[in-house]
Amino acid sequence: MGSTVVQLHASDPVAATLALVAGVALARTVMALAPMVDFRLKWPNDVLVDGAKCSGILLERTGNAVVIGMGVNLVSAPELPDRPTACLADKGASIDRDRFADVLAVAMVDALWTWRQEGVQSIVRAWLPLGHPVGTPLHVSEQGIDGVFDGLAPDGALRLRLGGGETMLIHAGDIELRRPVAEGK
Repeated sequence: MGSTVVQLHASDPVAATLALVAGVALARTVMALAPMVDFRLKWPNDVLVDGAKCSGILLERTGNAVVIGMGVNLVSAPELPDRPTACLADKGASIDRDRFADVLAVAMVDALWTWRQEGVQSIVRAWLPLGHPVGTPLHVSEQGIDGVFDGLAPDGALRLRLGGGETMLIHAGDIELRRPVAEGK
């Protein structure tokens, strides 16, 4: 879809939380242009449609600037060996690329303003109802840890509830959503 550059100010929240900002903007764009599409945000940087990756966000910081790259599968989706993918067109959404980019730009400006003026907690509140539900089984790849999604901390970190009931905060990393284990299995 494209990239945008955010020039950081001394008063800005932590730059890594821009992934949540971009996720909220992408979600609002999909809701506006493809309301029939059932999607979820996956922490910290993906949009899933029926559990398949439809969009990704990548942050790259250089000095006091963060480049936010966003890719959205509007018409087709690449085949990936490690995960299912989806596109909005397969779900009945015929969206012009330029129209999507225009709506996304407005949503990004709005979410960025919220992040700067109201803080990360406002973005977390906007992200939570769009994300995977509390109780979703997760696997944190880098640490090889399994648990369930227990919401987000006020600073945007993922709260992972472990089997013993303790909660671990994950500030960065790749998580996999797991299917719930059926009772009796």
